[in-house]
Amino acid sequence: QEQLVESGGGLVQSGGSLRLSCTASGFVFSVYDMRWYRQAPGKERELVASINTAGNSTNYAESVKGRFTISRDNAKKTVTLQMNSLKSEDTAVYYCSGQHFVYSDVTYWGRGTQVTVSS
Repeated sequence: QEQLVESGGGLVQSGGSLRLSCTASGFVFSVYDMRWYRQAPGKERELVASINTAGNSTNYAESVKGRFTISRDNAKKTVTLQMNSLKSEDTAVYYCSGQHFVYSDVTYWGRGTQVTVSS
């Protein structure tokens, strides 16, 4: 069964750091572009960061550029999001998503992990 499981969320003070991880199982991880999204209460889900299959191309939302870093390890089937200099506005549920690099309608989602930044 195809699965993405996020971990690493929690409560952190403003200015602190967290590292989110997402582990895949049940599908060929290396042919999926991977993304991290987040959704804050009362807001729409937004794309935070993305990384291509090879891990050599990344993109970030303007709000997190310079603070967040996405990376992947295809051998371990994991994608991580290193979050530094966290702000209260980063508080959200963070979701991991994988989209097949050819068949874009094939997409998997994790259940999310809560990140809360206290000011």
